[in-house]
Amino acid sequence: MLWLCLGLMLICPGVIVVTSSDVRAEDSILVDKLKSTWRSQDGDTIEQIISKVAKVAHFVPRRWGVAQSNDGSEYAFFSWSKHRDDKAAEYAIIWKAAPDGTLKVDSPYAKPIELGWKAFALSLIASEIANGEKAVNLHFLHNPTNFNFVMTAQGRLGDLLRRGRCTIGDPIQVDYLQKVDEKESAHSSLWRALIVVNCNIPGPRYFTHGGVIIFEKAEGKTWDPQSFFAKRIATYPPGSWFDHADPEEQEALEPAKKTLQNDGGGQLRGAAP
Repeated sequence: MLWLCLGLMLICPGVIVVTSSDVRAEDSILVDKLKSTWRSQDGDTIEQIISKVAKVAHFVPRRWGVAQSNDGSEYAFFSWSKHRDDKAAEYAIIWKAAPDGTLKVDSPYAKPIELGWKAFALSLIASEIANGEKAVNLHFLHNPTNFNFVMTAQGRLGDLLRRGRCTIGDPIQVDYLQKVDEKESAHSSLWRALIVVNCNIPGPRYFTHGGVIIFEKAEGKTWDPQSFFAKRIATYPPGSWFDHADPEEQEALEPAKKTLQNDGGGQLRGAAP
């Protein structure tokens, strides 16, 4: 997408351009189609998402536009900045028009927007922390209900964490990435939600103090638990997370258990039935 970022004079991942452009398309058929037909997975329109995200993140809406690549592909874009006084620096969310006319987000950093406004806002706020931004909305970032876009077999993740008496700490990641399938030497794209929690419940300390929860979702698929804690949350209801032993988990976490015991960490409650 280098050509597009340079051509529109916008900031895209890995490319920084300090000038601006007058390319506008409020009345563009492509932009109108995007506004009227594109929906996130939770049903919001792009204009609804923009309005909601602007209230919780450093996200100042700027303008709409269109572009065309050398091969004839058409793109619609929406630009935004982190602050109102950022007159030159703008970031772009880009949609590509498929041959059948459908529009799909083509900016990897912005792919969480397809999950809904909360997922996109979380991804932006987490990146603000990583980049040393001031006045970050930590309340929104650490509110468990904002993670309800992750659906498990036991229910929505945020609701499960609240019922499990868990609070969310740092780090937090909500992003879109490519994984390499080592067996097939192929790439697959997916969303990932990673959070660290402290839970005021009996259980192994490596889960209840700084426990890592990771869920991933491939396009068209359901959310899949990746970490041991995530697997327990997806398998058992709150209150029963640690009532069953997992031989694979115990083998993998044995070094951590020994370290805690050697450091006087106390008994690891709930590690076995």
